[in-house]
Amino acid sequence: MTFFLDMLNIDSTSGKEAGFADYLSQKMAAPGRRVETFEVGDGTRNLMVSWGRPKVVFCTHLDTVPPYISPSVDGEIVKGRGTCDAKGQIFAMYQACNELESKGCTDFGLLLLAGEETGSFGAKAFNADPKSVQFMENAWLIVGEPTDNCMASAAKGTKSFEVSFTGKACHSGYPENGQSAIEYFNDFMNALRSIVFPKDEILGDTTWNVGKLISDNPQNILSDKLTCRVYFRTTFESDEMVCNIMKNIAGPDAKLRFGRRKVQDGSDIVAKEVAPWQKSMTVKAFGGDTPSRFEVLPGFASKPVAFGSDAPQLKCFKNKILCGPGSILVAHRPEEHILLKEIEQAISNYIRIYTEIMSK
Repeated sequence: MTFFLDMLNIDSTSGKEAGFADYLSQKMAAPGRRVETFEVGDGTRNLMVSWGRPKVVFCTHLDTVPPYISPSVDGEIVKGRGTCDAKGQIFAMYQACNELESKGCTDFGLLLLAGEETGSFGAKAFNADPKSVQFMENAWLIVGEPTDNCMASAAKGTKSFEVSFTGKACHSGYPENGQSAIEYFNDFMNALRSIVFPKDEILGDTTWNVGKLISDNPQNILSDKLTCRVYFRTTFESDEMVCNIMKNIAGPDAKLRFGRRKVQDGSDIVAKEVAPWQKSMTVKAFGGDTPSRFEVLPGFASKPVAFGSDAPQLKCFKNKILCGPGSILVAHRPEEHILLKEIEQAISNYIRIYTEIMSK
C-alpha cells in the first residue's frame, strides 16, 4: 500500500513521466532481475523489468492525463489521479510479478510505456525497435487498463483529425462584410451529426468528440480562423467509412455534398455544389488505431470496451489480452478512484493468466 501511495504522489502527467520511470527503475531493481530504460525520443522513456526471457509480458503505461490530483485514502477506496489509469495497473502487475518471483517462476516481464495518453509514443518506439520485435516474437502480452477485471473481447479504434476553417474578419456590427469561421464550424458540426454510421453488433455505435478548439477572436470581430481536433471512436463497421468521410469532406473539390437547395418551383433537391463551409475547411489526419479483437481465456468474464490502449501499437506481440482493475467510467475524471479489493482480484487474475499461458 505504501508503494502504491508513493507512486500516486509523483506527478507523471503526460510529458512528465520520465522522472516516474527513473523512480520505478530504482525501486524495482533487485538481484535476478534485468532493469532497462529505453529513450522514446521526446524526453520520455520506457521501462522494462525482466525475469529471464519473457514468455508473458505484463504491460501498462506510465503517464496519466492532467491535471495532477494528489492521492487520498477513504477506507477501502484510494482516490487520486492514476489510481485506476494506470498506476493501479502498475501496482497490481508488479505485485503479481513479486509473487511469481517468490514461487520460483521465471520467463516473465513488466513493460511500462510512456505517452499512452497522447498517442502511444512509447509503444510505437518499442514496436519500431528491431530488438524488441525479435525479443518478444513468441511472448504473450497482458495489457493493463481499467476493465473491471474483465478480459476485453474487443476494443474500438481511434481516428484523430485536425480541422481548420478560414473565415473573413470584419466589424461584428456589419457581419455582411465578412464570414465567421465559427459559423463554418457550426455548419460542419450539423453535417457530421447528420451522418448515420452503421451499428456494429460487437462494438455498438460510432462516437466522436471535439477537442483543442481554438478561435481567439475579440467579441466584436467575426472570427477569421478556427482550429480543432475531431476524435472518433470507430467500430469494425465504421473505421474505413470514417477515414473516407474525412478524406472527402473538405476543400473546393470535396466529393461529399451536404444540405439541400431550393429550386424555382418551390421544391428542394440534394445540394450538388460544395458548401461554403467545405470550401473554407482543411483536414489533417493524425491516424490512430483500428478496432481490435483480443484473446479471452476460459473462465474469465469478458466484454467489449470503447477505449483505446497501447495494445494495437504493439504489433510485435501476436497474442494479446486486455484486462485490469478499476472502472473506465471514473478514469480521466476528478473523482478517479479504485477499490483495494479490485487490486487484490487483479493480482490473482494476473498470476492465473501467467499460469494458464505457461501451461499451454
